[in-house]
Amino acid sequence: MSRIARWAWLTALLAACSASGLLAFLLSVSTSAQRGFFERHYVWLFWANVAMATVLLAVIVGTGVQLLLRVRRGRFGSRLLLKLAAIFAMVGLVPGVLTYAVSYQFVNRSIENWFDQRLAGALDAGLNLGRSTLDGLVADLGARTRSTAERWTDMQSTALGLERVREQLSAQSVALLGANGQVLVNVTGDTSTLLPERPRPSLLRQAHASGLVAQLEGLDDEATALQGQARVRAIALLPTLNLQLTGGDRYLMVVRQLPSQVVANALAVQAANAEYQQRALERDGLRRMVLGTLTLVLVLSVFAAVLLAVALGRQLAQPLLLLAEGVRQVAQGDLRAKPVFASRDELGGLTRSFADMTQQLADARALVQRSVSELESAHTHLQTILDNLTAGVIVFDAQRRIATVNPGTTRILRSPMSAYTGRLLEEVPGLSHLAQHIWQRFDQQPDEPGARDHWQDALEHPLDPQHTLTLLMRGATLPHDARLIVFDDISEVVSAQRSAAWAEVARRLAHEIKNPLTPIQLSAERLQHKLADKLEGTDQAMLIRAVGTIVNQVQAMKQLVNEFRDYARLPAVQLQALDLNALISEVLALYAQEQEQGRLRCVLASTLPAILGDATQLRQVIHNLVQNALDAVAERPDGHVLLSTEARHAPDGRALGVRLLLNDNGPGFAQQVLQRAFEPYVTTKVKGTGLGLAVVKKICDEHGARIRLSNLSNEDQPESVSIGAQVSISFSKLAPVQSPIQEPSQSA
Repeated sequence: MSRIARWAWLTALLAACSASGLLAFLLSVSTSAQRGFFERHYVWLFWANVAMATVLLAVIVGTGVQLLLRVRRGRFGSRLLLKLAAIFAMVGLVPGVLTYAVSYQFVNRSIENWFDQRLAGALDAGLNLGRSTLDGLVADLGARTRSTAERWTDMQSTALGLERVREQLSAQSVALLGANGQVLVNVTGDTSTLLPERPRPSLLRQAHASGLVAQLEGLDDEATALQGQARVRAIALLPTLNLQLTGGDRYLMVVRQLPSQVVANALAVQAANAEYQQRALERDGLRRMVLGTLTLVLVLSVFAAVLLAVALGRQLAQPLLLLAEGVRQVAQGDLRAKPVFASRDELGGLTRSFADMTQQLADARALVQRSVSELESAHTHLQTILDNLTAGVIVFDAQRRIATVNPGTTRILRSPMSAYTGRLLEEVPGLSHLAQHIWQRFDQQPDEPGARDHWQDALEHPLDPQHTLTLLMRGATLPHDARLIVFDDISEVVSAQRSAAWAEVARRLAHEIKNPLTPIQLSAERLQHKLADKLEGTDQAMLIRAVGTIVNQVQAMKQLVNEFRDYARLPAVQLQALDLNALISEVLALYAQEQEQGRLRCVLASTLPAILGDATQLRQVIHNLVQNALDAVAERPDGHVLLSTEARHAPDGRALGVRLLLNDNGPGFAQQVLQRAFEPYVTTKVKGTGLGLAVVKKICDEHGARIRLSNLSNEDQPESVSIGAQVSISFSKLAPVQSPIQEPSQSA
């Protein structure tokens, strides 16, 4: 038996025992209970019934809701369980309701018959008769006492006079009272009591107000009344005599004992009426208690029927429910070990076969999951490699749509390529030329078997009017007609190769050309010295012009060779802490005239951290940049050059670097120059060699600084400069705070 079935049977047994015990208790006390039992214990008896009924109803409702939820969810066997529960509930409910209806009518009629209306009328009539008799005795004694008081004389104020009055009134005692109720004279026929009980002040006030007060005493307590203490007391106000004007009011108090038979009859009638009224009050409580218990029995029967239906239904449908639950779990992908119904019939065998099949499915799925996990691990490994590649990777599907891109593609092409997944490369802004070149190279691949399925090519790709990338592209054809592109940005490599080639050319030129220049110059000067005195006229002038030309050209060649030598063999940098502002001020001292004319301005940051640099080489950088800027604005009447510095700080205030900016309002850089400005022999000057910016770039690289060239538009220009070029150098190597700042040398 399952845990739920055991719990249901234990709950039903407990409820049945509790209800049976309660019924037996009520039946035992219903006939032998003391007076007022049901009234005293009605509350807890009522709440005991309510509590028991509530528990049973809660269990019944919970069981019903559970069955309805199973039916709504479509659980297998739920409708069978619901049908069995309904059948058993009807089996318990119909007889229970019939028994309840018959018992209800029987209880109502039986309890009503216990209380006869004629008996109630007789008791009321006897009680009224006793009250009338007692009231007549009280009225008779009062009237006679009043009559005696009205005919009172001083002769009657003595003991002898009071004795005559007692005999006339057939009283137990007669007393003459003062104004405050004190006993002045007393006579009594009872020798056990010498002095009568002093009346209460309220009785005296009432007697004073109305002249007479009479009341019945001693019937409240049954024991006292049966001992002869029941009596009638009458107090009358005596008339005031002339001789006693100063003595205050006097009262005549007469006490007459009630006959014992009358007292006994009155008490018997009063007790019988009180007991009847008490029984009448308990009638409703008894009725409610019995009806509540009957209701509890009805609920108990339905409860037992429902629990029996659930328990038996589960036993009947348990194998099918196990099988249905297992099928549902397998349909949801749960292939854990399934329970088997412990029986040797066909249903038990079916559950065992199903459990074996589920285990086989679980083993097969575990194998598939391992294969998928290995595949995902390989895919993750490949994706990690792609994400960490500096090269760009693009995979196209058979329809030439972008299938996969890596972060290197976005970084190189400066375009959010991942946002264009599933679209053509031609749809990406600015990449139509690149797409055309890629598909042209793929179309040129031969289709013959054994032919190479990959290609490699270099391409100049313009990012914008100011920047052009040199891309080394490799393409390959994948299975299912997919295409793979891998490319690298080799712009820096090409620029470095060109710089290295120019450095080698400069070294060879400096070595091959410089040696014969001095002999040529000396030979020309010697010819002039030997022949100048021997020639005259036009011949002498021609000789002087020819020798001057040779000497000037030799000097120009020497300067060119020296520049090539400087570019090819720059000395190693000596990094020391220095103040960039001080170094700039030292160099700009050479341009005092330009500053006075307003063509050169300098705006330096007030607080600038020290950098690590070579003062000699940085002077050359500043000098070359300033000279180039001044040359660019030389032909403009309003030409301006602005040199400024600024510090870059982190959000926490920590210094990150120093930036040098040089702006001019000249014509700017030409597009062909801007793309290859740092290569040797690239210049727009008529007499320039194109080595200035190349040397500047090389020095910046040695310092770990970044130099950038750009053209400015109107909105980008600071202050009065309207249009021109900008050179920016960012220094990231800062000197330690404790390091002393090197003072710029004055020799430059």
